Amino acid sequence: MDKVAVVILNWNGCEMLRRFLPSVVRFSEADGGVVWVADNASEDTSCEMVKHDFPSVRLICLEKNYGFAEGYNRALAQVEAEYVILLNSDVEVREHWLLPMIIYMDAHPEVAACQPKLLSYDHRDYFEYAGAAGGFIDRYGYPFCRGRLLGNVEADKGQYDSVQPVFWASGAALFIRRKDYFEVGGLDGRFFAHMEEIDLCWRLRARGRVLVCIPESEVYHVGGATLKRDNSMKTFLNFRNNLLMLYKNLPEKELPSVMRVRTLLDVIAALHFLLQLDFSNAWAVWKARRAFARLKASFKEARLENLSKAVWSDIPERKSFSLLWQFYVRGKKCFSRLPD
Repeated sequence: MDKVAVVILNWNGCEMLRRFLPSVVRFSEADGGVVWVADNASEDTSCEMVKHDFPSVRLICLEKNYGFAEGYNRALAQVEAEYVILLNSDVEVREHWLLPMIIYMDAHPEVAACQPKLLSYDHRDYFEYAGAAGGFIDRYGYPFCRGRLLGNVEADKGQYDSVQPVFWASGAALFIRRKDYFEVGGLDGRFFAHMEEIDLCWRLRARGRVLVCIPESEVYHVGGATLKRDNSMKTFLNFRNNLLMLYKNLPEKELPSVMRVRTLLDVIAALHFLLQLDFSNAWAVWKARRAFARLKASFKEARLENLSKAVWSDIPERKSFSLLWQFYVRGKKCFSRLPD
């Protein structure tokens, strides 16, 4: 069995792989990692290119596009390693990027998963939106990071260079014990894409496992390479999956009140899009709420399982405040200014 497997899920990303695989292969193999590409039935020449240009990379060719979540579940079932890293195809890694995470995880068996510091590929002095220096969520399910609140991304000045427990580690570069991944059921394939890593991390954290960011390890992430941030499909998936995640994981005592407030906040979000004449995203929010109402019953069994196995109800890294209130009303635009 390998020590570390770096697994990149690909769909029609031949040019992205050609651009970023060289650094991943070079610096991962130097640290003892084995690189895999799992292809979600691409219609381009991704598989042929990997076979020809990167002969040391192990290739999994899935028979159809299973999306991010189920694609990784099926790929990791074929990978034998103590640690697996779910790495986006648009990530450039640095020399010895794996070693700090391997050393820390070997020394801390209570830690199920970690992430490196994620910096912007195009603006290298700034954090990257999709994970920065580790993720948290507020009372109503809004995710944020050390280094990124909503759309406000901070410059990296070393202010978050400490190892710190987090609520979620970014799916752009998620380093996780394979045993923990499958013990909690892996990513929820019904999400297809977006929010699935936060849902996975919530299950891990609720069951007493720890997640951290290891800033000594740094990678550069392009971000938005598949769906841009203002894409209506991304809006739909984010809103729908966020509601499903809350339903799956919230303690019983909080579920009614949180979901009532979320209904109000989602109406405000849709109205905001309408005022900007962004009809496609306004409609995406409405469709997401309808989809959640339709799917909710099918997630009841997962909710009951999660609650039955939880040892934490009040997770410290799930903050009790409203991020929207702190950001828009109190003017707290960076992580360090938020309440403890």
